[in-house]
Amino acid sequence: MANDSLPEAMDVVFVDSLRVAANIGRDCWGRAREQPVELTVYLHLKESYLGAAGESDNVVDSVHYGHLTKAISNLIKSRTESDTPGFDNADDLTRAVTERAFELAGEAAAEVRVVLDVPKMILLATGLSVDVTTAKGTLGVLSKKVLVKDIVIPVIIGVNPPEREVKQRVVVNIIFHENTSSVSGPAPNYQETVSRLSKDIEASSYLTLEKFVMQIVRSSCLSSERISAVTVRAQKPSALSFAQSSGVEITRRRESFLKQ
Repeated sequence: MANDSLPEAMDVVFVDSLRVAANIGRDCWGRAREQPVELTVYLHLKESYLGAAGESDNVVDSVHYGHLTKAISNLIKSRTESDTPGFDNADDLTRAVTERAFELAGEAAAEVRVVLDVPKMILLATGLSVDVTTAKGTLGVLSKKVLVKDIVIPVIIGVNPPEREVKQRVVVNIIFHENTSSVSGPAPNYQETVSRLSKDIEASSYLTLEKFVMQIVRSSCLSSERISAVTVRAQKPSALSFAQSSGVEITRRRESFLKQ
């Protein structure tokens, strides 16, 4: 009897965490200038493409990851040194890298996935990550999600008397799933969304993490017409003496709040 849980065959060539400096719009202080970014690029190759290289032991039968790295680096360098340097925003950079990866791979790549990590984009978070998978040809972008990492928010939260008197740190991670089949409405501004959420939450108090997280999920889902779903994970590092943290994670689709 076949085991349906087994993974399907897949061939991928990738470059992990290529560190560069690029102008992708305003940083956490509102300044449009170069900032550090990390790029991870996955070439999802056509079925069994690496079988030839696996037999011949010759790199010419594969897609050379060294050439991929050089192509991406040269792309960013050329935009940095041009008369109109930089990229409009993070999406502009991921599109440009995706196009260059397809050009390099030729007919070998069926999909390209680009993960862009920006540590200095959002003041209250440790970083922002944009994860985009694009299919070759007319299908275009298959999926896009944006992760805002480790937002530290001081808030009154808990049911015990000491917790009602002093704010404690809550660490929040938010994953925004964008609707790639529709481009209606302006692009989400994650810097403004996180800033607004943080101000609203700090001015409130909660008895439970469940209420706290649901409030963030609701506000995040309704922050833009392009958001199709949101996952929020919140952790209280100080809640338990012998555990690193306690937490709650909730995922909801935007449509569930539009019906209310």
